Amino acid sequence: MHIEDGILPPKAWGMWYGITALFIIPGLKEIKRRVRENLAYKPFLSMVGVAVFVISAMHLPVPVTGSCSHPCGTPLAAIIVGPFATAVISAIVLFFQALFLGHGGITTIGANDFSMGIVGGISGYLCWKALRAVKGPIWLAAGVAGFVGDVATYLTSAFELALSLHGHVPLVKQWMIFFLGYGPTQLPLAIAEAVFTAAVLQVMVNRRPDLLPGVAPAGKS
Repeated sequence: MHIEDGILPPKAWGMWYGITALFIIPGLKEIKRRVRENLAYKPFLSMVGVAVFVISAMHLPVPVTGSCSHPCGTPLAAIIVGPFATAVISAIVLFFQALFLGHGGITTIGANDFSMGIVGGISGYLCWKALRAVKGPIWLAAGVAGFVGDVATYLTSAFELALSLHGHVPLVKQWMIFFLGYGPTQLPLAIAEAVFTAAVLQVMVNRRPDLLPGVAPAGKS
């Protein structure tokens, strides 16, 4: 999800900025509302943002796509602080990663946030909610959320690249070519993210259920 500057044309990265803004604006409103309700929410949100920064900074280069494979951390963040707030902290994370680590670019923050912060976060969150709604155990719901959110992030990133760069090649074919470029490194990372997300959520519910109101009764999975 760290597409570099210069890969997407201005028309494309401008479009992704516009689409991402549709999620950032309600995310900012949600954050303001929750801070008014609970002052402890702001430092907690900052802590989650740091976690996303660290998790998504770990990378394996993918020369075929001009990008890298990373775990995301956004499915976990979406479960903890909500998907719209995750879109906001993901944009901030991507800005600082581009500025200080050389991961991604400034012009592509919109595209990268859409894949990682929005699609990755929301798809993971929906998997979590669906499995919990049918009484799936916390570790399973969280693990599936981590895996699906990670893979969805890279399917989206591959689509963004294909949409702008497919030329005379059919879009779907080019999309799968880009995704297969990610696949060998990303699928093991997606499995690792599933295990990590499951472990973190289970520990949080067991030890600090107050941080996750409504997730599960204390001591139950």
